[in-house]
Amino acid sequence: MVTVRAPATSANLGSGFDVFGVALDRPADIVRVEKAAETTIDITGVGSQFIPEDPKKNTVGAVVEALSAPAHIEIDKGIRPASGLGSSAASAAAAAVGLNELYDRGLTREELVPIAAEGEAVVSGAAHADNVAPSILGGFTIATANGVRSIDTSIPLVACLPDIAVSTRDARRVVPESASIEELVETVGNAATLTAGMCRDDPELVGAGMDDPIITPARASLITGYEDVRSAAFNAGAIGVTVSGAGPTVIAACHARDQRAIAAAMLETFATHDVDSRAYRVRVGEGATILDQ
Repeated sequence: MVTVRAPATSANLGSGFDVFGVALDRPADIVRVEKAAETTIDITGVGSQFIPEDPKKNTVGAVVEALSAPAHIEIDKGIRPASGLGSSAASAAAAAVGLNELYDRGLTREELVPIAAEGEAVVSGAAHADNVAPSILGGFTIATANGVRSIDTSIPLVACLPDIAVSTRDARRVVPESASIEELVETVGNAATLTAGMCRDDPELVGAGMDDPIITPARASLITGYEDVRSAAFNAGAIGVTVSGAGPTVIAACHARDQRAIAAAMLETFATHDVDSRAYRVRVGEGATILDQ
């Protein structure tokens, strides 16, 4: 048996739609894999009642098929489904790392990214790597058609998860089909600024690069109280605020000294909209870790 911890992630970060992602130091999924004649899946933890155990409908099933590695798989969910924190990606990432080790496939972490992304296709309809890449590799990742690159960093963040469900498929339906050249230029400039900030471990640059005039406004409409929560976070010291992945989590870049105040402000503001929420004070952290085997 091999046990793997795979972290929550935040994709897009505003200006990097379907490209950027970061691993968060918490929460995480714990996945155990054991060789078996046929694949079976048992799921426990937060939101487990909403996740199918049929391998054909679960992200880890696609990973098993890609690696030709049948197994009994136990998933302990620490990341709520439909949270915008890469819940399905974490399970797929952990399964990919665990099965690669269990069956001694000898693949590198980079080679496991597209395999785990096939699992994401089960949930979103397309094999996007923006969540599985940081969950496997850790740090800040840039996923393109030419491969994945990762950068170690420890930027402080606050992730506030409201008690609202936004599915990846629904969030993709509201994405605009076109954008003006002015919007594209602004987005590219912001993405470059954010990348420079990650390379320099500079929260100011990261926050300045999170704005996005195209995707985020459309997705924000699915999150009750988003604009007020965003304003409250800025007033409490946040440097940049955006939707995490497909949402509904709202993520803020900040200095470590301001994390507590920002978390409190976001929680209180969601509450004024009669929405319960939970805040995580986190940093960009490491990727999937083998705990034992």
